Amino acid sequence: MQGKFFQKPSPSQSKSVPPGQHLAKGFPVLTYGATPQVSKDEWEFRVWGLVKPMTFSWSDFMSLPQHDFTADFHCVTRWSKLDVKWTGIKITDFIKLLEVSPKAIHVMQHCYGGYTTNISMADFILEENFFAIKLFGEDLPAEHGGPMRVIVPHLYAWKSAKWINGLEFLESEELGFWERNGYHKRGEPWGEERYSGF
Repeated sequence: MQGKFFQKPSPSQSKSVPPGQHLAKGFPVLTYGATPQVSKDEWEFRVWGLVKPMTFSWSDFMSLPQHDFTADFHCVTRWSKLDVKWTGIKITDFIKLLEVSPKAIHVMQHCYGGYTTNISMADFILEENFFAIKLFGEDLPAEHGGPMRVIVPHLYAWKSAKWINGLEFLESEELGFWERNGYHKRGEPWGEERYSGF
């Protein structure tokens, strides 16, 4: 199984691969539940909680600067994919549109299909994090989170929420779906923060 779908990193790649990870030969798709099918015309994005409530359309997002990103992708199920090429909007650019209360120190990501995942503001509002709309030059497919997903390269991929459609700003930490079901609250790959209590 490992030889067909995964491989050990070469010596030149080893510094890019966190402990316990193998390299995927393709780009595996792991999803809990059905894959939402949302058109760009129907898609909307809300912010609420400790922020001025706002709703954004797809065209609102497309008016923001778009950038190309190359980032490694690490799944908690022990596979990694290096140098994934995305196009998207920096989270830092989007945040500039919002009136966020200084009391907000955590964010809950909400998604079509009901998925949620929590992240601290310190981990979320970084230059390298983005809303992805393209993968390897093509519109982001639904199975990979299209039409839009979050990418947080420095944390395990369950923090990079697929089918994103809202952010809830919080003054204290609340747990998302996988965090309530035994996964680590933060999920840092180099520290192997896979499961709660470890």
